[in-house]
Amino acid sequence: MDLTFYFRYSIISYTVEFEPFATGLELEGSGYVVASLGTDSGYVPYTAYSAKKSYISTHPEVIQKFTNAIQKGMDYVNSHSAEEIAKVIQPQFKETPLENITIIVERYKAQDTWKEDTIFEKDSFELLENILEEAGELPGRVPYEELVTTEFAKKAKTGK
Repeated sequence: MDLTFYFRYSIISYTVEFEPFATGLELEGSGYVVASLGTDSGYVPYTAYSAKKSYISTHPEVIQKFTNAIQKGMDYVNSHSAEEIAKVIQPQFKETPLENITIIVERYKAQDTWKEDTIFEKDSFELLENILEEAGELPGRVPYEELVTTEFAKKAKTGK
């Protein structure tokens, strides 16, 4: 008896995409978001701000006001609905429909993407160093205490 087997072959590709492109692919049926690098890796300090020690010491009020503003944004995203956030940020994404932005924000909220504060924790710093080291981009480690200042973030968190 001659048996013929038919297999349906699919090409499976994986790529890293940023929003709103990733959700756009998903909504048009061209792909799926299968994982979040942020969820799978821990709190990587994707956005960090730096200033020279001399600037920090001569302009602490500027640093504090800037940090307070970032904290205010974090407080907002952690206390408002995905729909409310989407409406506020939509002008920054003119090409993206409000419904798509809402889906993205809902995903970020479900993933616990936004921290509660701006404090750059030592474990996040070390995770960033690990990533940079594994990529061959870090010639040497720097002690957390020599590079990171958390006093402004702590004041912004407490409002004092």
